[in-house]
Amino acid sequence: MKKKLQLTLALFRAIPSPVVALFAISVITMNLLANKTLVQTQYLALDGGILVSWLSFLCMDVVTKHFGPKASTKLSVFAMLTNLLVCLIFYIVSVIPAHGVDADYTEFNSIFGGTWFILLSSTIAFMCSALINNFLNFAVGKLFAKNPEGRAAFFVRSYVSTFIGQFADNLIFSLLTFMLFAPIFWNGFHWTLIQCITCSLVGAMLELLMEVVFSPIGYAVCRFWRRHDVGGQYFALEKELTGKETLK
Repeated sequence: MKKKLQLTLALFRAIPSPVVALFAISVITMNLLANKTLVQTQYLALDGGILVSWLSFLCMDVVTKHFGPKASTKLSVFAMLTNLLVCLIFYIVSVIPAHGVDADYTEFNSIFGGTWFILLSSTIAFMCSALINNFLNFAVGKLFAKNPEGRAAFFVRSYVSTFIGQFADNLIFSLLTFMLFAPIFWNGFHWTLIQCITCSLVGAMLELLMEVVFSPIGYAVCRFWRRHDVGGQYFALEKELTGKETLK
């Protein structure tokens, strides 16, 4: 346990802070935007989280490629805990009475106070999809043993893991939120199973499209990290403590 803690601390010193910050911000923002349904038809429904969720998966793909799937999962746990902390702070602010002012903060409190079952659903969905994305990304990468650092290897592993991970994220969240909890706590409002599945598929395809657009940035970041030996001290410590090198 002492070695694992030492490695984890070294990992968070090694991962460049902009990636950690962007990842945590994207998870927090995704949780807030999920409160709003953007599109709802008989066969399709999309919530606001779709606009930023691609960034979370791109960050995970970059970290998985350079530091390995276990490292990316640790980062996912950190982002999840950060999101829970922010939600707690938002909730505390929302329940504090605003005395001596004329402004009506009902809408503010409603949005930032959050909904407990949306937070629960998004947390479960996020962690499940993170595990799927990280280890599937790693598994697909093993198919490119001859040129693991090439463009094709990075793009294919990112596209496959993102699509399946995003579909799992969308489906788990929509099933829990709009089929299990919403009918009980939102006066019967709900999505149908078809809406949940089509939402998950369409959402995954849209997020995959965004991944296709922005993945060249992720590939460039990985090349930059490799060229400048980002995380070199972490890899050396990992080999010293465990006798193994990071599997990427």
